[in-house]
Amino acid sequence: QVQLVESGGGLVQPGGSLRLSCAASGSILSIYFMGWYRQAPGKQRELVAAVTTGGNTNYADSVKGRFTISRDSAKNTVDLQMNSLKPEDTAVYYCKTRLSFYSRDFWGQGTQVTVSS
Repeated sequence: QVQLVESGGGLVQPGGSLRLSCAASGSILSIYFMGWYRQAPGKQRELVAAVTTGGNTNYADSVKGRFTISRDSAKNTVDLQMNSLKPEDTAVYYCKTRLSFYSRDFWGQGTQVTVSS
């Protein structure tokens, strides 16, 4: 079993920055995938950014150039640096991990990000 703990959410003004962190623990030998998703009220959960083994990254078009995902494989952590935040970035942000390509997904409990003046 794998546990994910997220931190770093909060309230920020438009144009501001936040850094989200996610730490994975439990029965982990290696991690294939770590990523951040978000879900705004009334909308489906969507991928924000992800990183796989080897350092390959993927970003939603809406956050390219503003968000940066980084992973520490030794610590089993993944961070999301969010700059130039917009009100439309307001959502609950969830961390997800997968230990291998064929394994199940593990999700964190979510952290609220609110961008408002």
